[in-house]
Amino acid sequence: SPLRECSIDIHPNARWQQNGITVAGGNGEGNGINQLSCPWGSHVDDDQTVYAADTVNQRIVEWKLGTTNGQTVAGGNGQGNGGSSIV
Repeated sequence: SPLRECSIDIHPNARWQQNGITVAGGNGEGNGINQLSCPWGSHVDDDQTVYAADTVNQRIVEWKLGTTNGQTVAGGNGQGNGGSSIV
């Protein structure tokens, strides 16, 4: 059974031999739609869509299979308690 969820804190400077394909991120730290900043947790659904909690940017980003840019599906409007914010 493939890994479905991950909640491991991986150090930003971690290195290992890569035998796979980068499916999300890989463009350095930042707030661009193809970047993450301190991701904390991820999920892969049945359609192989990757969801990542992007903590510094206070958003949830999804990458559909085969895409190079993500899409903000929640938050992304800064800290707050409104319907468009993630606390």
